[in-house]
Amino acid sequence: MPQNIYDDPEFFAGYSRLPRSVGGLPSAPEWPRLQAMLPDVRGLRIVDLGCGFGWFCRWARENGAADVLGIDLSENMLARARAATSDDAITYQQHDLATVALPKGRFDLAYSSLAIHYLEDVARLFAEVHAALIPGGHFVFSTEHPILMASRRAEWLTHLDGAPTWPVDGYLAEGTRTTEWFRPGVVKYHRTLATTLNALIGAGFAIAHVEEYGPTPEQIAAQPAWAKERERPMFLLVSARRN
Repeated sequence: MPQNIYDDPEFFAGYSRLPRSVGGLPSAPEWPRLQAMLPDVRGLRIVDLGCGFGWFCRWARENGAADVLGIDLSENMLARARAATSDDAITYQQHDLATVALPKGRFDLAYSSLAIHYLEDVARLFAEVHAALIPGGHFVFSTEHPILMASRRAEWLTHLDGAPTWPVDGYLAEGTRTTEWFRPGVVKYHRTLATTLNALIGAGFAIAHVEEYGPTPEQIAAQPAWAKERERPMFLLVSARRN
């Protein structure tokens, strides 16, 4: 049974207050780098895996995508996405990414933002995405970086110069990690960087570009509290092509 944390009222209320939830893609600090990894979306048929409030679905259509399918497990997320969307070329469906069956050869681009770290078996999803893309199709996604996942966030260490750093706990021990985010007991799945990239290769993808995202100096100048996020990468951003 999947953990549908976004339909928990306490969690959803907290998540809805995040800047990225209120302001959409421009308020997500990693968006400029992720956007740069996307192909030109004009005329493309797109699936958004873990579409949330539908921000990317609407952005893709505004930038010329032919049609977009947004998939999410959460009824709360999908209700918010539908309420914000008035476009017959955008469809939202409720599915669990752990078991979703995508139509074969249907899409030119698969996109996913910060969703796959909730999946235990990412190799299954990658194989499903590969089959759903046309030859030469693109798969662009972000996920929580495994070093961040393996950090004990409640315990700080300090450099000799006084700067904070994050200790890493059991990086090579893959599996369930339970954390507190808006409420206790949020389950994510830790896997190494190699495991994620090799699962892509095993599914038949060619990796085109990889970024280990942390805030830029310009972003830190605007948000000084983000300086501590330079101690380890926040997100893993990947662009791949279907062979």
